[in-house]
Formats: sequence, structure tokens, C-alpha cells
Amino acid sequence: MEQYGIANVWQQGDLVTRFIFVFLLGMSIVSWFVILTKGWANRRLESMGKRAQTRFWSTQSISEGIDALGSDGDDPYRALAVAGREASEQHAGNDPSMQGSLSVSEWVARGLRNAFDDEVARMQNGLAVLGSIGSTAPFVGLFGTVWGIYHALMAIGMSGQASLDHVAGPVGESLVMTAIGLFVAIPAVLGFNYVNRGNKRVSHRLNRFTHELHVYFVTGAKARTEEHKATEVAPAAKRANINVVA
Repeated sequence: MEQYGIANVWQQGDLVTRFIFVFLLGMSIVSWFVILTKGWANRRLESMGKRAQTRFWSTQSISEGIDALGSDGDDPYRALAVAGREASEQHAGNDPSMQGSLSVSEWVARGLRNAFDDEVARMQNGLAVLGSIGSTAPFVGLFGTVWGIYHALMAIGMSGQASLDHVAGPVGESLVMTAIGLFVAIPAVLGFNYVNRGNKRVSHRLNRFTHELHVYFVTGAKARTEEHKATEVAPAAKRANINVVA
């Protein structure tokens, strides 16, 4: 069985076969690199989101909140807070520009939305690579399969007989190339779904933080979440029931 393995494909294959093998190997390395780096980045962004909810809103001012988030330039929550503060200060400056025709809510919302879109676009980096590898790797392996079958037909034509000794090597080579193509494509597709799902979780948290910042810069207070609303409604309902009984 070893004579039909990967080592035999490399030793017995021609220049085209070796190029396909190296190309698929490179695609596999790139896909695993993207999967690992983006997976680690999403876990890091989720940690930043939890820190933003606990540290940022516990401060007394927006400047203190930004300082509490640290000086990491890759922190999207800090970038959103800085963008919101700059938009609010620009509108308060009453500069003679187009911003004068917009309300503070519209101007801050525009600044926050632009920063949010930039952060989401940065999170999407690498997904196109995974998608391309997942969709093209099987076809690259199929090309190696076709090339191996072509070698088998050439061996049959040169020998004049379709014996197993003449076709086993090229056919085994073609099957190995097919397997390598699937080995590269399947992790890339699964990694694409994994990274995309993580991006959606982070985007949802960023969108909620953007809304809270917008409410703060317009009203001066943090937006109430559904949990806070529920905790406020429950005591009110309890008091109402007590009054009715009384």
C-alpha cells in the first residue's frame, strides 16, 4: 500500500502533479492559519465586549470610560466610543459645514455607523480566503485526478494492454489527489462557518454597544436594556398588586 501513498505520488509524479500537490498544501496551510487567527481574534473581541460592559459604563464620564478600555488600537469598542465623542464635539463646535443642517442625533449616529461599518469590515477579513479555498480545492484535486487518469491512459497506450501493473500507479495517484483536495476543502468550509458565526456574535454585541453610545451622546444617559426594563417592571407590578389587595 505504501507504493500508492503520498510519498509515491511525489516521487513518481511529474511537474504538474507536484505543482498541484504543493498548491493544495499551501491552500491548507493558509486556511488553517486563517481559522486559528480569526478564531482567536473573535474570542479576544468577545472578552473586550464583556470588559466594555463592565468597565466602560461604570465610569463617570466618556473620557474616563475610554481610558478604562485601555490604549489598544485594535479594540473596536474603544474605537466606537472615540468616534462618538469626536462626532459629538464636532457638532457642538458649530463649525460652518454640512453638519449644521443635521441634528446632534443624526450627526452622532452617522459617526458611530461609519466606525461600526469599519470594524465589521475588518472582522470580515479572511472569510473570502476561506470561502475561495473551500470552493476551489475540490476542483484543484479533481484536476489532479484527471491528470492521473491521463497518465493511466498513456501507460495503456504505450504498453498496448490494460494490465493492473500499468494503470495501478497512475490511478492510485489520481485518487490520492482527490483525497487531498477534499482534505483541504472540508476544514476550510467548516472554518468559514465557524468564523462567520463568531463574527455575527461580535457584530451583535458591537451593534448594541453602538446603540447605547448613541443614546448616551444624545440624552446623556445609558440606554436601558431589556433586563433593566424587566427589573423595573417587576417591582411596579408587585406594588400595583399590593394596592389592589389593600
